[in-house]
Amino acid sequence: MSQQKNDIKYLTATKIGLIKKKYCRFKKNGIRYIDYKDPEFLLKFINEQGKILPRRLSGNSLKYQRKMAQAIKRARHIAILPYVADLLK
Repeated sequence: MSQQKNDIKYLTATKIGLIKKKYCRFKKNGIRYIDYKDPEFLLKFINEQGKILPRRLSGNSLKYQRKMAQAIKRARHIAILPYVADLLK
């Protein structure tokens, strides 16, 4: 009878207060131009199927999300990035 009724045990540790704040990496690092000819950088903003990540997942501001989407579309048009893929990463 060492356990009380209010004692709750979890299998994994809870993540209370450990939520990382999202930030726009372009504003933080002072990046003004997004190069559409750099596929390694652009791959960070698309998922495994080749879709562009939304702002709520990437953390970009509206201004830089638009620039990022335009750069990805330009890279797709000149065949640097694929439009669709099974396992891109």
